[in-house]
Amino acid sequence: MITALILLVIVIGLGVWAVGIYNGLITSRNGYRNAFAQIDVQLQRRFDLIPNLVETAKGYLQHERETLEAVIAARGAAVAGLSAAKASPGDPAAMSELAAAQGALNGALGRLLAVSEAYPDLKANQNMMQLTEELTSTENKVAFARQAYNDATMAYNNKREVFPSSVVAGMFGFAPAAALEIPAERQAQVREAPKVQF
Repeated sequence: MITALILLVIVIGLGVWAVGIYNGLITSRNGYRNAFAQIDVQLQRRFDLIPNLVETAKGYLQHERETLEAVIAARGAAVAGLSAAKASPGDPAAMSELAAAQGALNGALGRLLAVSEAYPDLKANQNMMQLTEELTSTENKVAFARQAYNDATMAYNNKREVFPSSVVAGMFGFAPAAALEIPAERQAQVREAPKVQF
């Protein structure tokens, strides 16, 4: 009778322990999904600014139609990439697709802003200056949201990989979450120090 009671206490203790680990994994998974939702908010804001930026520039950049069309096409691809990532945040393929689409959009926007430098009237346009400032602010918010998401995915992945959590994670199919990385071709540009010339 006493051994059965001890066995029952051990089984209940193991059950409570496993439930605690399971709940911790769920909490971490919800944390990185929430962090991705913050990226989604900032990217949507960015996507909303781009048509206004293109529309403002269109009147001045009549000879740069290819640049404007490239920005619109890149925005469309980035919106599609975000939709795929929203369907399964943390999925390595979706995160890779989103990162590639964002990299292409960053490149197209960079070309648009570089071309606009050659048009003093456009640079001086109040609407263009405001949109550029809002876009820059949004880019900073995207970077902060991406960092928070990457931190949350790292915490989740650590939790699901350490023993004994890895046993519970394996039993219930907790898949690893992928970070949102800067595309390799953009990493060199981001890490490169700006060149100042006088």
